[in-house]
Amino acid sequence: MTGRLYGVGLGPGDPELVTVKTARLIGEADVIAYHAARHGRSIARSIALPYMREGQIEELLLYPLTTETTDHPGGYQGALDDFYADCAERLAAHLDAGRTVVVLSEGDPLFYGSYMHMHKRLAHRYPTEVVPGVTSVSAASAVLGRPLVERDEVLTVLPGTLPAEALAERLRGTDSAAVLKLGRTFEKVRDALAEAGRLDDAWYVERATMGAERVAPLKDVDPDGVPYFSLALLASPAERTFVAEPPATEGRGEVAVVGLGPAGRPWLTPEAQEALAAATDLVGYGPYVDRVAPNPRQRRHRTDNRVEAERARHALELARGGARVAVVSSGDPGVFAMASAVLEEAAAGFPDVPVRIVPGLTAAQAVASRAGAPLGHDYCVLSLSDLLKPWEVVADRLAAAARADLVLALYNPASRSRTWQLGAARDVLLEHRDPGTPVVIGRDVGGAEESVTVTTLGELDTSQVDMRCLLIVGSSTTKVTDRGVVYTPRRYS
Repeated sequence: MTGRLYGVGLGPGDPELVTVKTARLIGEADVIAYHAARHGRSIARSIALPYMREGQIEELLLYPLTTETTDHPGGYQGALDDFYADCAERLAAHLDAGRTVVVLSEGDPLFYGSYMHMHKRLAHRYPTEVVPGVTSVSAASAVLGRPLVERDEVLTVLPGTLPAEALAERLRGTDSAAVLKLGRTFEKVRDALAEAGRLDDAWYVERATMGAERVAPLKDVDPDGVPYFSLALLASPAERTFVAEPPATEGRGEVAVVGLGPAGRPWLTPEAQEALAAATDLVGYGPYVDRVAPNPRQRRHRTDNRVEAERARHALELARGGARVAVVSSGDPGVFAMASAVLEEAAAGFPDVPVRIVPGLTAAQAVASRAGAPLGHDYCVLSLSDLLKPWEVVADRLAAAARADLVLALYNPASRSRTWQLGAARDVLLEHRDPGTPVVIGRDVGGAEESVTVTTLGELDTSQVDMRCLLIVGSSTTKVTDRGVVYTPRRYS
């Protein structure tokens, strides 16, 4: 079994910009290889050091020359070719022995990196993987806080070793550019930028993200002492077009009445998530506001359950002042919830405030889905609360829906202060429905205390029902299977 070769990018210099995968591979490697000039100091090793461990084999790949002359028969390139061939064979000896070899590369391994010379000589002989890294170009852009390119602009990456004429020609014909390998080429690159008419826009970035980082307009840089690890950057032309401060928010607010669904985030629609994320203010009944994850950017206005009109007016007043307000409701805001309250108050005194309704999954739909498909045919949605309408109206509507043989979804069936209404509703329904009519009781559906009970109208125990419940009363065609699944056929006979 041979070993595996990894070429890993270390990023521009800050060890915290090493990717998670590269850090893991460095820690797991048998052999760590890295290039260095003849002084033996390796920037790559210093970046990787926090992720290395004791006992690893280190292969220092020491360049025989950098910019010096040589008496090698093949000249400068011949000397480097022999060096790379020797390095490759040194690494091959480890790979043949079954060791994992990680070759460190500043920036990205295949972006002007020394690793590529090992890759070309070894990747066809051994299992190999290249792990990309943050390039110096990306780091320089980030350090400057200026975009490289946007939309359909063109970015050109150039080595400073090109002839001056070629540099100037390419710099004239591009939107953005990065010129690498400055060092001794700095003055030539500066002259090429001037020739192309781009010198005033050029930035100089030295050792981006490292401790000795330096940023300056390139035209102001002294050529003496410019290191190899520096580059010239022409940022996106659009970076000069800064967006003006936004106008005052007076009159730019809105109210979004948002349905949270019956329980947690899985029941929340993408549209509702977007409305909540965009809001500056959340308004609603306390427990519903608490269901939205806290965000310190947002103000939260928790109110009691019995002040719907005041809550709606407060939301509209905030929006008139420029706030983006999300009024939150459980389930769907248009089903016995805040949508009608907000629209009523808006019509009465806030015609200038935009209001939109963001639907949510209703409690009736949630309970029905847990039981099967009891709402498979025509059905009626009715609230048993008599706080906002007389009980006589509730009873008349119950009787009408029962006579019409509609499935009923009963909201607000009971509370601590309303204990007799459900029993009275059952009696009204039994005047028109068989006692064996299926009844589904859904409690806290989607929540931690979820329960779904299937019973009959005649055996309904009203003491087991509270405000967290919703009831579905079947029609004459509603069925219950042997496995307890409830459904109402679509075909009516």
